Amino acid sequence: MCGHDSLWYDRVSYLAFRGGLIRKTAMSVAIALIGMASVLNLNAGTLAGVTLPDTAQVGSTALVLNGLGLRTKYMIKVYVAGLYLPQKSSDPAAIIKADETKRIVMHFLHSASKSQMTDAFSESFSDNTPDAKKTMQAEIDRMLGALESVKEGDEMVFTYVPDRGTTLAIRGEDKVTVPGQAFGQMLFSVWLGPKPPNAGLKKGILGQ
Repeated sequence: MCGHDSLWYDRVSYLAFRGGLIRKTAMSVAIALIGMASVLNLNAGTLAGVTLPDTAQVGSTALVLNGLGLRTKYMIKVYVAGLYLPQKSSDPAAIIKADETKRIVMHFLHSASKSQMTDAFSESFSDNTPDAKKTMQAEIDRMLGALESVKEGDEMVFTYVPDRGTTLAIRGEDKVTVPGQAFGQMLFSVWLGPKPPNAGLKKGILGQ
């Protein structure tokens, strides 16, 4: 083999080696990224492009994500709801009655005005807890009065804590706390009662 051919052969061999090394490195990076994604997925739940953490801390109480559900209306994805409890449960009645810390996170996929939010909650109270609505109108008015318009990406969070009541937070800011276990039960009945916004949402947050 002449010198020219030898140099050509050596260069081809080097390029082939380099190409193989680059491919191997790229594959290693891809595998590492997949591994990282798998680890991240262990610490979060995802639905309709929305990811919520698997745990939440409320004071000294650690909560776990019980499930995620999608609220739809007229084929529009309105929000993803996440239910957080001290321990997982698929019993809606037991969850409503339990005098323990619990939380509902609403991550909005579509904007909604204050009047739309007010109408939706009022309708849910009438559908799921008509008797309670008659006796707790003052508490309902306090909560409805604190509602605000929301846009895509906003979060509305309801957290019930025993001996304190139910706190509404919007975009990370506490707006109002309504005392009483009875109000907390009525509020969580919106999603867990006999007539939830849609059946799929209820099944989802129950982890079914």
